[in-house]
Amino acid sequence: MGKFEVKEVKTGFKFNLKAGNGEIIAVSEVYSTEKACLNGIESVRTNAVAAEIEDQTVENYEAKKHPKFEMYQDKAGEYRFRLKAKNGEIIATGESYKAKAGCLNGIDSIKRNAPESPVVKAEA
Repeated sequence: MGKFEVKEVKTGFKFNLKAGNGEIIAVSEVYSTEKACLNGIESVRTNAVAAEIEDQTVENYEAKKHPKFEMYQDKAGEYRFRLKAKNGEIIATGESYKAKAGCLNGIDSIKRNAPESPVVKAEA
């Protein structure tokens, strides 16, 4: 099972969602308070399960309703995703992947890990 790791940074709080093997599969923005960060985790938990994948790497892709995972290619040609909540806000982003299959696996990992993963404080 994965875990949400909350850590304090200079400007507030952020979280990483880690898979059972310790790999980071999603990161958050920086929140001004720890409470807001915990609310962000709850948003990921609820939205990740219902979210469909909007594959922006293909021509004439079908736009999906929020919540959704937007999968796209960055300027380096690598695959990335961002999870958007029902209100359209980005609530988590993924790492870059060289292959589309890796990106899809990352999304699948979030869908599997987010709902049940405990919240822990990052070690200093």
